[in-house]
Amino acid sequence: MSSTLPYKLHGKSGPIRVALAGNPNSGKTSIFNALTGARQHVGNYPGVTVEKRIGSFKTDQAAFEVLDLPGTYSLSSFSPEERIAQDELIEGGHDVVVVVVDSTTLRRSLVFVAQVMQTDANLVLCMNMTDEADKAGQRIDLDQMQALLGFPVVQTVGHKGIGTDGLVRAIFAVAKTPSINHRLVLGERLETAIQEIRKRLEEAGRQSAGLDWVASRLLIDDRHFVDHFRNLDERGRFAVEEAEHQRRRIESETGRDISLFISERYYGFVDGLLGEVLQCRPRDDARALSNSVDKVLANRVLGLPIFAAVMYAIFWLTFTGGEPPMGWIESGFSALGGWISGWWPAGAESPLRSLLVDGVVGGVGGVIVFLPNILLLFFGLAVLEDTGYMARVAFLMDRVMHRFGLHGKSFVPMMTGFGCSIPGIMATRTLENERDRLTTMLVLPLMSCGARLPIWMLLIPAFFAPSWRAPMLFFIYAFGIVLAFVLALLLRKTVLRGKDAPFVMELPPYRMPTMRAVVLKMVERAWIYLRKAGTVILGISILMWFLTSYPKKDAYEVDARIAAGTVQMTRTEIQNARAAEDLRYSTAGRIGRFLEPAIRPLGFDWKIGTAMIGAFAAKEVFVSQMGIVHSLGKIDDESEGLREKLAREYSPLVGLSLMLFLLVSAPCMATIAVTRRESGRWKWALLQLGGLTAVAYIISLLVFQVGRLVG
Repeated sequence: MSSTLPYKLHGKSGPIRVALAGNPNSGKTSIFNALTGARQHVGNYPGVTVEKRIGSFKTDQAAFEVLDLPGTYSLSSFSPEERIAQDELIEGGHDVVVVVVDSTTLRRSLVFVAQVMQTDANLVLCMNMTDEADKAGQRIDLDQMQALLGFPVVQTVGHKGIGTDGLVRAIFAVAKTPSINHRLVLGERLETAIQEIRKRLEEAGRQSAGLDWVASRLLIDDRHFVDHFRNLDERGRFAVEEAEHQRRRIESETGRDISLFISERYYGFVDGLLGEVLQCRPRDDARALSNSVDKVLANRVLGLPIFAAVMYAIFWLTFTGGEPPMGWIESGFSALGGWISGWWPAGAESPLRSLLVDGVVGGVGGVIVFLPNILLLFFGLAVLEDTGYMARVAFLMDRVMHRFGLHGKSFVPMMTGFGCSIPGIMATRTLENERDRLTTMLVLPLMSCGARLPIWMLLIPAFFAPSWRAPMLFFIYAFGIVLAFVLALLLRKTVLRGKDAPFVMELPPYRMPTMRAVVLKMVERAWIYLRKAGTVILGISILMWFLTSYPKKDAYEVDARIAAGTVQMTRTEIQNARAAEDLRYSTAGRIGRFLEPAIRPLGFDWKIGTAMIGAFAAKEVFVSQMGIVHSLGKIDDESEGLREKLAREYSPLVGLSLMLFLLVSAPCMATIAVTRRESGRWKWALLQLGGLTAVAYIISLLVFQVGRLVG
């Protein structure tokens, strides 16, 4: 592990490199968004599934590149996020590190600041959420605080963009004249130990930046650092031996464990700092409103029923509010298809016309039509998250989830899974216990993701009366949750046996969400959805059109029957009959008929089987494929829509069986790939793929066959 000092701005080319560090729920992301706006991109750190967000912005003085480090409560290297943040702070070579803290929880937040000070970064302290601290009566002497810390302190309200101009000025000032002059006071005993270890590290060839932090990690016997220096060379081993000597000395003199002793020193520094700079402490009733609300919303008896009612209201809004704009979009794509069809003479058969109208417009348009529902659903979820309500639900669910072998923290990635399974699976890294992570990962696809919402928007209105639509949507989401709990319990009783880990999570105060933050989340989800519609779904729609169009028959049975005089049909009926024969004869039709004996007991025919094939690439594709499969017989302008055609061809029992199968069966191939990468082994990804498909088959089989028996 090599370390480099931050370089001077003078003579430097390229943007000023800024790293944002901070605790979860400190508003770090809102600061990042306020600084960079839409000029940001997201990826992963190499070799891990920890998210890496980079943005940029410019001022009259300079260009800036901002790295949003993973949120972490410490640099103790217990989780992948802490390791990434630690390595970036020590080795990242950033010009400036901005530490974002929640002004309402300064005592805890400043402990993290003390740790970052030991990395010798050029610091700016961003005290966020100062509006809430002011309301609580907190007053701070900023000049005194800056003097005691040795670096700039800026107050902000990130979600409103207040204070960001001052933050940018402080960043530029520190980058222009970097001078590491931190004034961290940890007591003579600890500072002496760190200096002795530091000497050995310098002798081992370490440069000066971050040595205090490295020495602290050696002192508490952090295996990552100890193993590195022990295997480095003889001088590296001397540094480890010095750390062992200093650890024994401190523990014998104080009678305290070294980790506890160092933690007390951090808190001692913070308490001393706050004692000097706090002019008026926050009132004890600062969280009184949140505590009063929690007596109802977080009540052990009322909490879960209230949450169920809130989710039902969101689903009701998704249906009722989305219906009018869905009709507008549907009419628009229908008009577009008619306009394109007008390029050819009436009744003319053209492969290009079929490709454009049935493949492109029908396939992609059949998915985009559900965009209003996507926006409304994620509007509701964003409001619940930004108010702080979701954190309460996690605590409420912990008691239930532990009974089924799931950790309370599993609720957060599972709720993320309602948007998309991939970030949900990535979010399982916040679970320290490997069994908890694997259990959550394997059952998480049962959360009905946003990609499945278009399927429900197609099938539920097709098979159920308006009064039953919101209850059915609520049922399908609730069924996935309940089944996830049951399968999690089965996994923890069999292949993933082990003890449960304790649940610790911070409850932020209730906050009024800003429209800007909610809209940003909606737009981000909508853009992902539209981007998929314009790439993956478009490509699969074209492929599906080709598979359903070729090869074509040379001779038709309906023509032979007409020639023999056994039937009489109109021209439109003859064209529809030929199209049906072409579809059965096509490549997709042959695949569907090959699968039909296996899926017939579930109530599915070869058309449904054909449409389900491409859904493995992306769940939304099922909608476009059903449209393509059924649009080949749509010759005249008065042909019925897809929902009406499904309602005529299949019963509500088939619709219910199909919904359950699509909910439970194999997740998309991207989810399988992420499960493989996150778990580190193919066996877990294949267990997820095969296990969920088998469970889906059994459930749909039971529902359809029992439903037939009871009429």
